[in-house]
Amino acid sequence: MDTEQFKQIVAEAVDSLPEEFLALLDNVEIMVADRPSRIQRRNLDMHRGEELLGLYEGVPLTERHASYGMVTPDRITIFRLAILDMVKTEEDIKNEVRRVVKHEVAHHFGISDERLEEMGGPV
Repeated sequence: MDTEQFKQIVAEAVDSLPEEFLALLDNVEIMVADRPSRIQRRNLDMHRGEELLGLYEGVPLTERHASYGMVTPDRITIFRLAILDMVKTEEDIKNEVRRVVKHEVAHHFGISDERLEEMGGPV
């Protein structure tokens, strides 16, 4: 699947989020990359062979203070090749992208991986 098709699937996944969540994503850039950059991998202390499907970079809403403002957008990156390596059918790709988008948006709202698992959400 080429990058443009994949970006369309990501856009559809974002658009499918409930309106009350979309309203709180006003300073969040959602993008697609093939793989994490060296800097991203180093910041996460990732080892060779580890895969990352998505990444939230920013200040979660739960950690923002009154003085928070005039900052660059938070960023959610969905990693195309990592997802395509995992699943093959278009339907499976859509489902996995939806899951990863929800997971990374949850981080924007301050929900940890552990809490997501407890809640039965997208891990």
